[in-house]
Amino acid sequence: MENITLTDIRQGIKNYGTKQTIKGILSLLSHLSDANIVRLTKFAEYIVANEAQKERVKVVREKFENGHPSLELARRIARKVSPQTKEKMAQNLFINAMFLGTRKRNRIYQEEGWKPPFFFVISPSMRCNLKCIGCYAADYTKADVLTTETIDNLFTQAKELGIYFITVSGGEPFYRKDLLDLWEKHSDMYFLVYTNGTLIDKKIAERLGRMGNVAPAISLEGFEKETDFRRGSGIFKRIQETWGLLRENKVLFGFSATCTRLNAELIYSDEFIDFMIENGAIFGWYFQYIPIGREPDIHLMATPKQRHYVRERLQVIRDTKPIILADFWNDGHLACGCIAGGRVYFHINVNGDIEPCVFTHFALDNITKTSLKDALNSKLFKMIKSKQPYSKNLMCPCMIIDEPEVLRQIVTESGAKSTHPGAESLLKDNIADFLDNYSKELHSMWDPIWEKVYDGGRNLKAIDKEVAEKIFRKNEDNQN
Repeated sequence: MENITLTDIRQGIKNYGTKQTIKGILSLLSHLSDANIVRLTKFAEYIVANEAQKERVKVVREKFENGHPSLELARRIARKVSPQTKEKMAQNLFINAMFLGTRKRNRIYQEEGWKPPFFFVISPSMRCNLKCIGCYAADYTKADVLTTETIDNLFTQAKELGIYFITVSGGEPFYRKDLLDLWEKHSDMYFLVYTNGTLIDKKIAERLGRMGNVAPAISLEGFEKETDFRRGSGIFKRIQETWGLLRENKVLFGFSATCTRLNAELIYSDEFIDFMIENGAIFGWYFQYIPIGREPDIHLMATPKQRHYVRERLQVIRDTKPIILADFWNDGHLACGCIAGGRVYFHINVNGDIEPCVFTHFALDNITKTSLKDALNSKLFKMIKSKQPYSKNLMCPCMIIDEPEVLRQIVTESGAKSTHPGAESLLKDNIADFLDNYSKELHSMWDPIWEKVYDGGRNLKAIDKEVAEKIFRKNEDNQN
């Protein structure tokens, strides 16, 4: 008989407790009353991996108990999505990705001294049936370099590193029919898919409803006028048809919107958010227009004043509307700065190039020639993480438009190569000068707020301790 240590016994008890917790979550999902919704937060508090996450869960529970709109959001999920979707959200997203995956990533950190990210974005194809103005994907090859076998292997590698959440972009992901088979094969993972929505037909919607582990984020620019202007005549009406199919099959879905100088006020308005909620959106992702891709236009970027306005609007919406919203640029203080370069995520483009983020089109490694593990420990990614956060002000997180001198330094010192012709335009001439001035104007507005409202980061309850220490060291260096 094998010798059983005290550690083995403790781990066995912990594993048993985890399994019982999972069973409890799944049983509550079948009967999501208000009381059970609150109970779910207590289960969540048990399974989350660190104190910062526990703090976030406690905040959510307080909101539920006080009748915050997030309680209505939970009710919407209970009513609007299929049992398969609720089960996959609990098992794949919360248990596998946030709990078991976090434990695996932490173990790698303890044993090897580096930590895999929470997720990554993959663009399996740049083929698309639309030609949107300013699309960042426009300059990539339309050939599908990433084979089905390569993508399958990537998902397997990801799980070995504790990554169970994958975002799929493009091009248009639904151009590739093999992706549906891969999402179904990797049924223990959760996939967020950015799509224009026009290729989702009845058959695909029915399959997504059965699978439960895929959440489409459908892109639009506002209402019909704004969406058709950028994406083409009739696209908005086609998106509305897709919403109907997804609702009919109880698929969890949301929207993605790119903030430009032309639509900033509109897409953060009560009118727009109410419209999205009425049409079934559970979540929304906001992006800033970045001057890359097809005919980049710096004048399409939202101005610093507009970003200041929409940041304040974002908080108002979160306090009053039953919808989940994320904003990669204007949530920098919540994400503790830039999440790229493998800190929280990275991007694999259609050629297999491993880029720091979806908008930073420079790379040293290619997934067809190296493993995920080696790529995440590359010179480029290590340099990026060593410089994060790039500023003492976490409200200005981005090395492209908020701290542009950082991107220029990283590309020069790492020797990273552009992943398509024209990517280097960000680093020189008119665009570089424009971004430098843009950054200065943004800092002039947000630096005082960072010091006054957030006390330089000291009163952010959920702040990452390592990030906080870096910020305070930057402050000391500046004073010296």
